[in-house]
Amino acid sequence: MSEKKDTSPALKRSWFQELKSEFGKITWPSKKQIIREVIAVVVVAIIVGALIVLVDWAIDNGLGLIW
Repeated sequence: MSEKKDTSPALKRSWFQELKSEFGKITWPSKKQIIREVIAVVVVAIIVGALIVLVDWAIDNGLGLIW
């Protein structure tokens, strides 16, 4: 019912050769693209943080009027 996995050195070597081959196919982003994306993430994080602060402030003031 269960299959025995073959862990022979040839199989491991073949797996690592395929892994190395796959790493060769990766298209890495350029430095300019990485910088642009990091700036976009930081800007979006600041905007979302500011929106959370505004909503928190509005809810706090709204509840302050009720209580």
